[in-house]
Amino acid sequence: MPLVHIELLEGRSKAQLKDLVKDVTEVIAKDTGAPAEHIHVVLSEMAHDHYAVGGVLHSDEK
Repeated sequence: MPLVHIELLEGRSKAQLKDLVKDVTEVIAKDTGAPAEHIHVVLSEMAHDHYAVGGVLHSDEK
């Protein structure tokens, strides 16, 4: 059972997230031979003020 974790910043629409998990599932199934119904995808969305690069919160970037 493939288990895929994807972390991303919040702000994408439900349609975008649905497309993402569909596409990821198709690629994992193609590359591993696992049936799509056995592939689990976990999305973790972060607030922009819960993510930083180089000591700067993403919410503070311009």
